[in-house]
Amino acid sequence: MKISVIGAGNVGATAAKVIADRNLAEELVLLDIDAGIARGKALDIAQSAPLADFDAQVSGTADYRDTAGSDLVIITAGMARKPGMSRNDLAHCNGKIVRSAVSEALARSPDAVILMVTNPLDVMAQLTLRETGLPKERVIGMAGLLDTSRFRLFAARELDVPPRDVEALVLGGHGDLMAPCLSLAAVRGRPLRELLSPEKLDELVRRTRDGGAEIVNLLKTGSAYYAPGESIAEMVEAMVRNHQKVLPCTAYLEGEYGISGVYCGVPCVLGKGGLTEIVELPLDEADVQSLRNSAAQVREHYESLLKTIDRE
Repeated sequence: MKISVIGAGNVGATAAKVIADRNLAEELVLLDIDAGIARGKALDIAQSAPLADFDAQVSGTADYRDTAGSDLVIITAGMARKPGMSRNDLAHCNGKIVRSAVSEALARSPDAVILMVTNPLDVMAQLTLRETGLPKERVIGMAGLLDTSRFRLFAARELDVPPRDVEALVLGGHGDLMAPCLSLAAVRGRPLRELLSPEKLDELVRRTRDGGAEIVNLLKTGSAYYAPGESIAEMVEAMVRNHQKVLPCTAYLEGEYGISGVYCGVPCVLGKGGLTEIVELPLDEADVQSLRNSAAQVREHYESLLKTIDRE
């Protein structure tokens, strides 16, 4: 298994470290336009091998030829959000970066699965599908897993229980456009709606929706990377180990949940080769409507980006 991470910033480097720690690749390539950063971080990761007990050959580069033969390409390259900047403000700039990165990577690894992380990732995933003509099974995005993790943490803190005891699912567009499925949320088998007031639930949803922005504002420069890195690795492990595990991911919908022609966060089964199935859960009407509203917003942002691209 050869995995290439395009973009050696905090998210890409953290994901690479977790992937190495979990022994998910025989060869792991970290690529960045700054060769020194890519090589330096790759060397740092490699030097932890005797302590973390992994065998992957980790290397850094600025040359896409070194990514040739990758089974999985993870796209994290792009401009990071700054305080006051929405995810959609990034679309035009990051669209150019993603189109170039995907084109270069697939030229060397035509059979690779693309895991999109660059924001706004729902839009970037759909742009990748359009630009490459790949089957939708090979273009997926990391979003719902991160948003779900944030929601579970905030709910656990509110109820003073371990995060693992909180069952939840956040679907829809990433971040600002997310759609928490409150009808499925539970703690130790008890519905979350029975444990928290509507006002408190609204507060948890708001904080989860603003989870990335909250970190951006605190850091002043840059954005979240530890939780995104773990989320990426969780998806990678499901594919590499062929776990056929259900995870909330961004996928192209063709009628599921009454939504078609757009990327949106839904429960996905991941295995060898990428997406193997989209699972349609019995959501209540409020959750279904929330998901459809989110998908409509993603579609609007994507179409707005296309108008800009097509004028160039």
